Amino acid sequence: MKFLGKTPKFIDFCQFSLGTYTLLYYTGRVKVQKRSKKLGEAQKVTYLCGSKYTKTTLLHYFIPPMMRQRLFPLLLSVLCALPSSAKTERITLQGDHGLLAAELQTPDVLPSRCPIVILCHGFGGTRNNALFNGIADGLEARGVASIRFDFNGHGESEGSFEQMTVPNEIEDARRVYDWVKADGRFGRIGICGHSQGGVVTAMLAGRLGKKALKGGVVLLAPAAVLRDDAIRGTIGGQPPFQGDPLDPPDYVEVWGRRLGREYITSAFRLPIYETAAGYKGRACILHGTADRVVPYTYGLRFHQLWRGSEYHQMERFDHGFGPDPSQAVAITLAFFEKMF
Repeated sequence: MKFLGKTPKFIDFCQFSLGTYTLLYYTGRVKVQKRSKKLGEAQKVTYLCGSKYTKTTLLHYFIPPMMRQRLFPLLLSVLCALPSSAKTERITLQGDHGLLAAELQTPDVLPSRCPIVILCHGFGGTRNNALFNGIADGLEARGVASIRFDFNGHGESEGSFEQMTVPNEIEDARRVYDWVKADGRFGRIGICGHSQGGVVTAMLAGRLGKKALKGGVVLLAPAAVLRDDAIRGTIGGQPPFQGDPLDPPDYVEVWGRRLGREYITSAFRLPIYETAAGYKGRACILHGTADRVVPYTYGLRFHQLWRGSEYHQMERFDHGFGPDPSQAVAITLAFFEKMF
C-alpha cells in the first residue's frame, strides 16, 4: 500500500468497521477504505500519512455529509479510545528567576517544521491542569506540538512566589519562545494563556508581533483586572489587604502564600492593553459570563482592541470554564486547527 509522505511504523493497529466504511489506525495515523459491493473487497479511496489528517479531521474529510452527523459521535468515541501516539519530554530552561520546568509534547511521528503552541498557566497555577492537558492532547491528535511550563515561583520551577511579578513572567514566556525558535524542529508558533497567563500572552504577543506568532493567539479569561485590583488594594479576588495600595507592605498573604510588594507596585501601572495593541495577527478570546474573578468585560476589551479577532462569550461559565471546560478546549483546538 502506498502513502502520501513517509510510511509510518506499523506498530499499534486497530480496525473499526461500520456500514461501508473501514477505519484503520496505525500508530497515530488513520486511513480509510470503502468496501466495494463485489465480494466485499476493499476499494481504496484515499490513504493518508501526515500530521494534518488525524482522528477527528479524518471524519470531516471522508465521511459523506449525509452520514457525518449520524456517525460522528460513535466514530469519535472509538477513535479517541485508540492508543496514544504522543511523546512527552521533560525539559528545563533558563527563566528570569532561575530554571523553568517544562514539558514538550509532540506527535510520535514528528513532521518537518512541526507547528507548536506555547501554553501559559495562571496566577498560582501550574503547567499541569485539566484545561491545558486537554488542549495539549487535542493538539497532539492534530499533529501539533505543545510546550507547557511552570512560571517562576510556581510548580516545579525555581524562584520564589514572593518575588514573582507579571513583568518577570513575561520574560519567562519570552525565554520559552526563544527556546522553541532556536530548537530547529518547529515551524509556526502559536501561544495560549489562561487568566494571568492570558495577560502575559497578550503582552508578549504585542512585543513579538504578528510575524513571530503565525500560529495565532488564544486568551482564556485574560485577567487584565489585575491592574484595577492592585489600585483597589486587592489581589486575586481576595478581600483588600491591610495598608495603602500606593505604598503597599513588603508582602501580602494570598491563598496562604506570600506575594511581594513588587507584584503590586508593578501591576499598578502595568500597560496591559497598550502593550497588547502591538499585536496585529489572528486571535481568539474566550470568557465566561459567570466569571467572578475576572469579569468578562476584560476579555471583551481585548476583542475590541484586536480587530478581526474571534470572541466567544460563554454563558454561565466561570473563571476555569466550569461546569464544562471541554467546551473551551474544543473552541481553542478549532482555532489552532484553522491556523495550522
